Amino acid sequence: MSVQGFEDLMNGPLTTFVQLSNQIGGDVATQAALVLSAFQAEFQFIKYASEHSAPSDSEKQKLLLPTSTKIQEIQTLREKNRGSPFFNHLSAISESIPALGWVAVSPTPAPYVKESNDTGQFYTNRVLKEWKEKNKTHVEWARTWVQLLVDLQAYVKQHHTTGLVWAKAGTKPSGGPPPPPPPCGLPPMDDLCLAPADPDATNRSALFAEINRGADVTKSLKKVSSDMQTHKNPSIRSSGPAPAVIGNSSGVSAPKPAVEKPPVFARDGKKWLVENQKNNTNLVVDGAEMNNVVYIFKCVNSTITVKNKINSIVMDSCKKSSVVFESLVSSAEFINCQSVQMQVLGKVPTITIDKTDGCQMYLSKDSLTTEIVTSKSSELNVMVPKADGDYSEYPIPEQFKTKIGPKGLNTVVIEASG
Repeated sequence: MSVQGFEDLMNGPLTTFVQLSNQIGGDVATQAALVLSAFQAEFQFIKYASEHSAPSDSEKQKLLLPTSTKIQEIQTLREKNRGSPFFNHLSAISESIPALGWVAVSPTPAPYVKESNDTGQFYTNRVLKEWKEKNKTHVEWARTWVQLLVDLQAYVKQHHTTGLVWAKAGTKPSGGPPPPPPPCGLPPMDDLCLAPADPDATNRSALFAEINRGADVTKSLKKVSSDMQTHKNPSIRSSGPAPAVIGNSSGVSAPKPAVEKPPVFARDGKKWLVENQKNNTNLVVDGAEMNNVVYIFKCVNSTITVKNKINSIVMDSCKKSSVVFESLVSSAEFINCQSVQMQVLGKVPTITIDKTDGCQMYLSKDSLTTEIVTSKSSELNVMVPKADGDYSEYPIPEQFKTKIGPKGLNTVVIEASG
């Protein structure tokens, strides 16, 4: 029933969404093809779970890789097309597609889907407002996507109330992921094909299999005799190409594999620590005091909500994450971040941005006097509220012109055009 229910979801609202996306065309159609691929990958995962008992965490991560890869491609497409006329469409899907991550959430996966849907509705509402008088296809597109996630939430609530259900009597997984989605989708969607498989995958698999033989890999090597050694035969050394030298004579050390640190969500005195969170949109700092600081470090695809008025917020080395807060006494700081967002509901005196690429700042009416200090950053946009509840978007200049004058250097801002 679980497998059939998800298949019905794909054959119904998902098919309608893809068809409407193809009618719109352009970046929207391209993104819809990735959305279809993501749902197909998750379908294979659910089908696999219905036939096998629960695997270890490491095996589960491997099984989830096809779905998470497609989610990342969807979000990357949006970041690479910020100038697209359909940027609100791309953003609506990019912000809410993490809903497919419910398969890794327990014990409340259905609310997780709803939260992702709510996050994306900020942009679907903009699509509705922009296109309601121009093209009804866009309006239907936005409503279909929202309804698709509503139906997904209902499906999860019905079949996987406290988390993904694995087959109790199924066979223990062997560690390998399920087969990839069929190249042309399910029967009703034969005209919506996925990209062909990587032709080099077989060669890479053979290479890794050879490397994994360990010490046995040297058994097939030929022994180098004395007449073949260059240090004993000057004629060979002079006639051949010069050997490449890397580093010193002791050789080059192999890089150590990166160690993934566990997520942290804790209070340490006056500091609240939110670290190493991934795909978590339900992080709420509640009960903080006015002299407290929230430090957000290395979070990916996560949303942090800070309640009450506090001293300051620092977001450090985060990617594709958002922070929503009420009011700050001091400042909001963004350091070494990529594609982040902030929204202030009350007042923030200062916003500081350093070495950050991509930051959207949504201000409230009480924060129009805030000071924004930037350095070594790009793609910074300030969203200023209008009387009708919408926002006016203003890019922060990234270019400067400097001339040498009688008193030294004279630098002026080059305003962004268009």
